Amino acid sequence: MDLISYNQFKNNEYFNNNIDKYADFVSWARFHPDLWYDLIKPDAGGINLDLDQRVYLRCVARFIHNYMVFPRGYSKTLLEVLGLIHAAIWFPDIYLSLSAQTKENAASLLSAKWEEALKFYPLLKNEVDGNVLNSKDNFVANFKSGGKISVLANSSNSKGQRRHRINIEEAAMMDAEMYEDALEPIPSESRRTIGPKAEKNPEELNGQINFMTTSWFRGSHEFERNLSMLKEMAELKGSIVLGADWELAVNYGRGQTRSAILSKKEKLAPLFFAMNYESKWVGQVNGALVDILQLMNLRVIPIPEFETDGDSEYCISMDVARSEKDSNNQSSIAVLKIIRDNKKRIKNIDVVNIVNLPNGLSFTEQTIALKRLKIKYEASYIVVDANNVGKGIVDECLKETIDPDTGESLGCWDTINTEQMPEEEGAEAILYALVSSGINSDIIINFVNIVENKKLRLLKKENESVTEFDKEELLPFIQTDFFINEVSNLKLIELKNKTVTIEQATKKIDKDRYSAVAYGAYYLMKYQDEVYYDKKRRITDYLFIN
Repeated sequence: MDLISYNQFKNNEYFNNNIDKYADFVSWARFHPDLWYDLIKPDAGGINLDLDQRVYLRCVARFIHNYMVFPRGYSKTLLEVLGLIHAAIWFPDIYLSLSAQTKENAASLLSAKWEEALKFYPLLKNEVDGNVLNSKDNFVANFKSGGKISVLANSSNSKGQRRHRINIEEAAMMDAEMYEDALEPIPSESRRTIGPKAEKNPEELNGQINFMTTSWFRGSHEFERNLSMLKEMAELKGSIVLGADWELAVNYGRGQTRSAILSKKEKLAPLFFAMNYESKWVGQVNGALVDILQLMNLRVIPIPEFETDGDSEYCISMDVARSEKDSNNQSSIAVLKIIRDNKKRIKNIDVVNIVNLPNGLSFTEQTIALKRLKIKYEASYIVVDANNVGKGIVDECLKETIDPDTGESLGCWDTINTEQMPEEEGAEAILYALVSSGINSDIIINFVNIVENKKLRLLKKENESVTEFDKEELLPFIQTDFFINEVSNLKLIELKNKTVTIEQATKKIDKDRYSAVAYGAYYLMKYQDEVYYDKKRRITDYLFIN
């Protein structure tokens, strides 16, 4: 029904005689959005809201701050849009926005769910004023109530904007400083009521900010906000935290089937599945080695590399397994691609592949795998963990290795930093035997530095389209997820002698991939960054000799 003017209402005897009933109906509709949607649902083609969906809608209509952590396929964005439409209709002249990582992303989300909402509840079309602005990078819907729904970006570009309420999509990935500077001030002005007085309603949800997201890392600012709001909820301070994993929606018959999701669990990286389907905040809580959000922002490499590109330098770094248990006896090898600037200084270290060797391989078998990778990438530098049992790999590298599959020689190496003699005279001096005792603090600090300085770069976050790749193409994405999970499990411990060490928050999570990357990065920044040696020139080329 179209809204008629204030003066028509004022002079309408029927309306005046039933003003209390109208007021009661408005209060009821505002407080029970799910029941109001039931009221306008068509006889055929609508949706029957489930109990959990009703709780969701009532929370966003009743509480000043809501933190919703739900998995993919839960229908959280549709519910979010239904909540926005409900508020836009029942609160005249209210300005609302949905924000996401980019304005384009927000427009895409709102556009798709807007169409669904109007399909399920066709009467909503009568409340829309004029045409909806719906483009690739923008969305604006005006209502006959004077309400408006638009989109914003979770970025500094939104600074200075004003809305009465905002919903933040994928809130877990927000930068804390950006949120405080750009997003938090947006709903600072309260809506004024319609009529001669135009007052601010003290009982309205003025300044409401809702956070909608899948889960993320425990070391993030958003995890701390989640805990803070959970405490506020317990203290009845107006905040609500809701969450569920994939099984809730499946039990109500929404989204994908149980078998389809369990099939995804077998194919997807554990870390990806835990956050996107199980709603688990992963990693450790306090004292993180690095800011996990900062580390995630380094995921910019689109595809892995399985061999040399023909032009670049590569470093292969190996952490040797030292556990006596087969279940934890996996050595890790990181393939690091070196990107230099025009002054030949190291600009970036790209982790283009991580290989985890099978459990329980002998030193000879592990050395075969290492030397095969050296040939594939035409690596310029090999870094091997020479602590404890790692010495066994170094010893094997100093021998000629024969490929058991082809019968061809994989080479014999010499070290560049020890007095050990190789089996063959003239062996390639390519192996750096790294002993971390005495330099462990330097290795850790170097890793923190390359993360903070954005020198380290990782494979992009896996998405479900990656499952279209074959197994070999998928593995580097999975290994990168494992690497990030390992880093998120590490605590930075400051020692009395002004050095640092690391500690695993839980021993169930290894640190082999982290060590492989950290060792290689340390060698590169320590010995290959300060002076760049052209392999085609000799040291005497740099000396003046008469």
